[in-house]
Formats: sequence, structure tokens, C-alpha cells
Amino acid sequence: MVSAMDAATPLLGLRRVTRRFGGLTAVDSVSADIRRGELVGLIGPNGAGKTTLFNLISGVTPPSSGEVAFEGRVITGLRPFEVARLGIGRTFQNLRIFPNMTVFDNVSVGAIRESGLADALSARGGAAAQAIGEVSAAMLEKVGLSAYAGELAANLSYGKRKMLEIARALAGRPKLLILDEPAAGLNDTETVALARFIERLRDEGTTILLVEHDMGLVMRVSSRVIVLAFGRKIADAEPAAARRDPAVLDAYLGTGDDE
Repeated sequence: MVSAMDAATPLLGLRRVTRRFGGLTAVDSVSADIRRGELVGLIGPNGAGKTTLFNLISGVTPPSSGEVAFEGRVITGLRPFEVARLGIGRTFQNLRIFPNMTVFDNVSVGAIRESGLADALSARGGAAAQAIGEVSAAMLEKVGLSAYAGELAANLSYGKRKMLEIARALAGRPKLLILDEPAAGLNDTETVALARFIERLRDEGTTILLVEHDMGLVMRVSSRVIVLAFGRKIADAEPAAARRDPAVLDAYLGTGDDE
């Protein structure tokens, strides 16, 4: 049960987060809150800073300035495994699966964080291994890959590899799930199935931050969208309102003045 204080504290809080690479400012003083149970889309033109912002949240890249907080705790500067341990799971724009491991073992990598590697290697390893196995099997069933558990990940179709990466992220039982372009490279049928799956996760109460170029998918599943352009946040609104925002239209379509 979530206390009143927990409910009032954003699950994720960004405070003027900035990342510079030499003379390039990839993320420019972005502030935003993600609350428990929300599904927030993060959109913007190519080069807007979306994946960089994901990397700042998950500890892959440290911010040049600003603050990232999770459940009210500042996590700026933590390493990726430390961020994951706190309950932030993610997928990547470019697939990061283990092709020469089985589908089941790929998911088990995510489940180990939940059950504890130390336990798995200690005298309590039997119970930990059983827990890892149960979680892994449950996540494979959740994404529809149970029949492929014993297959090498390399033998899966591209669409199934995408779902495998999501299953691995879910196996860590994240409090916040970050999806980085999950529909990239999928065909229309796979994209529709993915949208339904994400909607199911949302309806189950999973908090999701989604980067995606497929605007139909984003507008369908998101309760709110944050829009970046040239590293800056230019909108934070419900999907219908964001669609009508002149700054968003200008960023995507170049409909604004040239002044």
C-alpha cells in the first residue's frame, strides 16, 4: 500500500538536468516529474536528446549539471547497476541481448538482480535459483515467448528479440520501466501487438517512460507526452494538447516563423 507521502512524491524527478558533450548541449536544463502508474511518452525530432536523457536517468551517462531523483532520493552519479538495483529497468534503442545464450538465460540475467546474485552464489543458492527460474518463466509467458525458452536468442526473429529484451527488463521487477524505441524495425502487425502489450502493462499499474518515433503508438498508449527539441523541453501535456501545440508543430513540421 502506497502511503500519502509516497503518493505525493514523484517516482522520478528531473531537475534542470543538462548534458554537454564538448561544445554540444545534448540535454538542456530539462525538468519533469513521472508519477507512479503513469505512462509518459518522450518524443521529439531526431537529435532532440531523448536517448541521452534516458542514459542520464539510468546512469549510463552522468549529467553535466542538474539532479535526478528516484522515489525522493537523489541518484545523480550512481552507476547503471546501482540504478537498476533501485528499481529502474530499461531496454535500448540498439538491441543488447546475448545471442549465444538461450532465451531463458537471457531473461534470467534480469531476474538475478531481483533475487540477488550473492544469494545465487551462496548456500542459499538453491532457493535463489528457484526464484530466478520462476520469475524468468513468468516473464517469458507474459511476452509470449515461453515456447522459445530453450532456443538460442540468435535464432529469434527481430520482433521476438525486441520482446525478449522487454522480458529481461521486466524480470528485474522494475518500479519504472524505460522503453527506448521498442517499435523500431517492427512491421505493422508486430507494432499493433506491441501497443496492446504496453497498454496491458500500463493497465496493470506499471510506470513506463517511452521513447518512440511511431506517433500513432505514442498517442495511443500515453497518458502524457513530453516533447524535446534541440535538448530542451518544449511541451508537457496530454497527447491531444501536444498535437495542437504550435511549438511541437514547428519542431516536427517547421510550421513556425523563420524569425
